[in-house]
Amino acid sequence: MSDLIAYVVTGLGLGAGYALVGSGLVAIYRVTGVVNFAQGAFAVVAAMLTSTLLAAGLPHVLSETLAVVVAAGAGVLVGLIATGEPGAALIVTLGVGVFAYAVEIVLWGDQPRSFGGLPGVLTVGDARIQAHYLLILAVTVPVFAGLALFFGRTDLGKALTACASNRYAARVVGINVRRMGLLAFALGGALGGLAGVLTTPVQQVTFDSDVTLIVNGFAAAVLGGLTRPGVALAGGLLLGVAQTLIAGFGGGAYQLEVALLLMLTVMVIQATRAGSLVGATR
Repeated sequence: MSDLIAYVVTGLGLGAGYALVGSGLVAIYRVTGVVNFAQGAFAVVAAMLTSTLLAAGLPHVLSETLAVVVAAGAGVLVGLIATGEPGAALIVTLGVGVFAYAVEIVLWGDQPRSFGGLPGVLTVGDARIQAHYLLILAVTVPVFAGLALFFGRTDLGKALTACASNRYAARVVGINVRRMGLLAFALGGALGGLAGVLTTPVQQVTFDSDVTLIVNGFAAAVLGGLTRPGVALAGGLLLGVAQTLIAGFGGGAYQLEVALLLMLTVMVIQATRAGSLVGATR
């Protein structure tokens, strides 16, 4: 039982990181229609930059905040070259993700990096849990609550939602759709960067860590049809727990396969439902 509790809490912490990456994908897709395959690179850049700033003597909160801001700026840069036709943007974001490899290797090398997180171990029954996993959850849940309030209660959030619902109608009422798209990319970059700085203390990061992050984040986002951040949170948590349980009781070699299987299953179910709806309307 103690192992089960530890695995579940660990999985929730890792899953929260996946959910943040997935919510960044959702924020960008629902406004621009672009599936941003460079989303994982934002997390890697923020994590690498945080390690550099900490090594230079800056305090934790400042280093991590600056790294998230830089990730948001990187999101704007990607948005400037990716907004347009969604089909072409898909290729552009893939290219940006590959280009990010070269930049990361030049700046930080190809060796794994990490940095210290929240110290301490909590004991729940007989289970010993790293305190940093609880910190990840303590940050992620308010972030998602803030996203819900932002999109549902603020004028800016409603403008972003309007762009997602009908871009032409949004233009008619005076909303700058391109500006909203860049804001969505900035938000996606910040969420990806936050995922990177939160999870790196418990998982080392390398220049190609974005592959695992984007696969898991996309799997979480697909649960909500790439449009619902709350469902992406649930999907990320579920995925993190499933992977940790499999790694703990079976083996860690199949964690990525779990994400791919979940993503494929959800896509098949959604395609089946869509086909049923089309058949019912005929």
